[in-house]
Amino acid sequence: MTKTPTHYFRTPVTAPGPLGQTMVRSMGAIRRNPLSYLNEVWRQHGDVVQFPIPRPPTYLVNSPEGVRRVLVDNARNYGKSTIQYRALSLVTGDGLLTSDGPTWRSQRRVLQPAFHHDALADLGSHVAEATARIAREWRGIDERTVIDADAFMMNAALEVVAGSLMSTDLTGQSAEIAAATLEALDVVIARARVPISPPSWLPTPANRALKRSVARLDAAVSTMMSARSSDPGADLLGMLLSVRDENDQPLSVEEIRDQLVTFIVAGHETVASALGWAWGLLAEHPAVADAVASEAEDVAPARAIAYSDFPHLTYSRAVVEETLRLYPPAWLITRSAGSGDRIDGVEIPAGALIIVSPWLLHRHPDLWDNPEVFDPSRFASDVPRFTHIPFGAGPRLCIGRDFSYVEAVMVISELVRRFRVEFPEGQSLPPGEPLVTIRPRGGMPLHVLPR
Repeated sequence: MTKTPTHYFRTPVTAPGPLGQTMVRSMGAIRRNPLSYLNEVWRQHGDVVQFPIPRPPTYLVNSPEGVRRVLVDNARNYGKSTIQYRALSLVTGDGLLTSDGPTWRSQRRVLQPAFHHDALADLGSHVAEATARIAREWRGIDERTVIDADAFMMNAALEVVAGSLMSTDLTGQSAEIAAATLEALDVVIARARVPISPPSWLPTPANRALKRSVARLDAAVSTMMSARSSDPGADLLGMLLSVRDENDQPLSVEEIRDQLVTFIVAGHETVASALGWAWGLLAEHPAVADAVASEAEDVAPARAIAYSDFPHLTYSRAVVEETLRLYPPAWLITRSAGSGDRIDGVEIPAGALIIVSPWLLHRHPDLWDNPEVFDPSRFASDVPRFTHIPFGAGPRLCIGRDFSYVEAVMVISELVRRFRVEFPEGQSLPPGEPLVTIRPRGGMPLHVLPR
């Protein structure tokens, strides 16, 4: 019989979890697919799991009550000083996504007005333009051609975020910038999955790739800033160019750069991921797609979907919600405990790393009936709080959540009413690959057919 340890290198064991030798044997599998490993240990050990890692002590939390404690009730105790966010900051700098404490609170106050509901109508016009471009392109595609719906959504989402937040047309550059983003994030993922990485200045192949891709993002941002220096405007970029701190000083070029790169990366990667998965799920469930198309025709029978239609597209919204349940873009949320705490009856030491996985929470059989089944009717009414957290929760709830819902619902409604999608013969929904977001491995290959 294996004896349960009481300490991991002087770190008290306060929750069930895998033994050290078991985790060591699993290291290759963890690096290849950490989500699969988290799923395995959660199902074996329960909703609070302690890993045999002494520095920092590491816990998985997978209950609504635990999530609420970390992200809401005691949120100030749980900061973002984790290896995952430090790796991401190599791309985004000290932007809203990776900053912490007073710096983050100051940034949030400055940026929040750009995401006010008044800005959603302008967003809707950019979504409509990007959707119309996709529709024109899809109409010219032979039915035998296989497209990558994930790549289409990536480019469209990038055009939308640049147009709505920065009044910049990236139509001709979106594929290149999207590729640079993915290249940079690949390096981020590799660094976040190992305890020790080479310093960023060392000219390894990965670091050279990171430098190259970040330089491409910086060039795009620099062009945007230069074009607006004499007339800042009233969007997110204009707000950053015009704002003054408590000493009446403007933001530095680096501070503006960090925010713009943050929104280019996070603002399109997350919604594009959700849209890519939505197309795959609709290809698997044509009856659901038909219901989306029928709703869109009822709401806007003789014109394109507009922002004003958003409140009436309730079934399309449910499809998006269910897609986000099964494939939440942010599959992993990490926090660092500033001081000791208690979560679900488990003592959490100061400095502990807390892992929350929306992917696992959204597939918890105690919270969802048939959790692996795609069923938009789950969202015909409200679901219990802290069971569905695709955009996080609490004070650090994603600032662009409402933007993402508007964009995803409008794109799906307008395109599904015009096109059917099918998997090529012999293919089906691809497995998810846990990168910065959950991406379909190999893309989302589909046939597009007019209705």
